[in-house]
Amino acid sequence: MTSEQAPAPRRITLTLRRPWPGWHPRPTVVFAGRGQPAQWGTGTWQLPDGDATISVFLYNRLWRYGEAALELTADARVDAVEYSAPVLPFLPGRLRAVTSA
Repeated sequence: MTSEQAPAPRRITLTLRRPWPGWHPRPTVVFAGRGQPAQWGTGTWQLPDGDATISVFLYNRLWRYGEAALELTADARVDAVEYSAPVLPFLPGRLRAVTSA
């Protein structure tokens, strides 16, 4: 038996912002190729070990839009990520990392 403990899982805060005019579908968040439906607002997500790609998109029953992706390396000091949806359904979204000091 070893007394070593597994490292705590890596977590980030993900804020999903929608534009104020009109109706927009719920976003889909993708980590390591696996899509998960999400809700607008702020939530905490667990990242897979090592490097991770985060992507977010919207789906309106006809096509995907507002897609944005961000690559996070295992040693990146990122505590939070923020997604901003586009106003028009043919524009890309914005995904940016918020680094810690």
